Amino acid sequence: MNLILNTDSYKTSHYLQYPSDVKFVSSYIESRGGRWNRLLFYGLQMFLMEYLSKKITKEDILEAKEIITAHGMPFNEDGWNYILNEHGGKLPLEIEAVREGSVVQTDNVLVQVRNTDPKLPWLVGYIETALLRAIWYPVAVATNSYFCKQRILTALRETGTPELIDFCLHDFGARGVSSYESAGIGGSAHMVNFKGSDTMSGIVFARKYYEADMPAFSIPASEHSTMTSWGKASELEAYANMVDKFASGLFACVIDSYDTFNAIELWGRLFDKVKASGGRVVLRPDSGNPVTMASECLEKMMDIAGYSLNQKGYKVLPDHIRMIYGDGIDPQSIGDVLAELKLRKISSDNMAFGMGGALLQHLNRDTLKFAMKTNAVSHDGINWIDVRKDPATDPAKRSKSGRLALIRQGSLYKTIRFDELGDRQNKLITVFKNGELTSKVSFEDIRTRVSKFNERIGL
Repeated sequence: MNLILNTDSYKTSHYLQYPSDVKFVSSYIESRGGRWNRLLFYGLQMFLMEYLSKKITKEDILEAKEIITAHGMPFNEDGWNYILNEHGGKLPLEIEAVREGSVVQTDNVLVQVRNTDPKLPWLVGYIETALLRAIWYPVAVATNSYFCKQRILTALRETGTPELIDFCLHDFGARGVSSYESAGIGGSAHMVNFKGSDTMSGIVFARKYYEADMPAFSIPASEHSTMTSWGKASELEAYANMVDKFASGLFACVIDSYDTFNAIELWGRLFDKVKASGGRVVLRPDSGNPVTMASECLEKMMDIAGYSLNQKGYKVLPDHIRMIYGDGIDPQSIGDVLAELKLRKISSDNMAFGMGGALLQHLNRDTLKFAMKTNAVSHDGINWIDVRKDPATDPAKRSKSGRLALIRQGSLYKTIRFDELGDRQNKLITVFKNGELTSKVSFEDIRTRVSKFNERIGL
């Protein structure tokens, strides 16, 4: 990938627009609010490793010149050749960021970037498109997954076993995203919170960029084609085959190819065999209103297989039978399903959720209102002049000014001016400088940081 072309077209003209005496530019990234009041910061390291740390080459410059000039835009050939000749193709930038895995309130600085060479003030704005995109998407997915986890965890504490939380939301989203890379980035973001996923690329990305061992797991499961290929008349045989092949362990079976409730009755003939084999079957009814179907299917399963009451007074299926619901699942329907189960005195231990598009795809930059804005310029790299956007018609878009720092006060974060930091610890650390990563984090570190935050606030 040619980094010079990884930008918006109009960016190629900006090197001609800065004041001649401006030698350094500082910009920052924040979420200006949106769907949630805090976010889980994740994903920057992938971008730094895969793209920003790659050197610009002569071939990149020649390709970009051909495309950009034919596109009708000016091309800063001298500037890019300067980066090639004076910096060996490495980008002379310094990027500070909050540590990945930090849970930060919105309206706070998350990333701050500046050029380190006074001849290249235009470079900061040039990378905005790629850098902002590299952050808003994994942060949005990680945050989406994080708040789903809190909702499910609340239900487990009220009606069941909180220790089951790691496998209560399974990622079904690989086929519903825009690309393999989106699946890898978003899939790994979900794995910060949960350990169940069918998005294989998420595992690949977590291992490649964060040195994860095995961040998520799955189980053998059927799809409609493997069930309907037996024909409707042989539906029971299709289920029996699943038992024969997988009943010694954990496996899942879709049951809505024809009549969901009839399928549960057919499975009633097989439950004892699953139990005798020492395994567990997870039935997947995926048609209809999830709130109604989830509760009614569980009640049907309990009518056939029985149930016990846990210490909290809620019904629990026998250990060898569970359910997963994966159709029409989003943060709202998860809450609705769990509320209905509680009303019916059914423990949330009985089921897990699968989420696809609503987990990885139904998000955009405005979900958390992400923006990158210039906050200061300098003539010498030492003394900074405040810069801000302050539109009279929309105060919500007012940006922060001055070089920034991020401090923590208890479990909360606060953005302050860097010149007001004093002896307080700046939570923005340098993660990239002059083409090199200066700080790396592991997947386990990220998970641990999230877990410690949850403990501090009593989650």
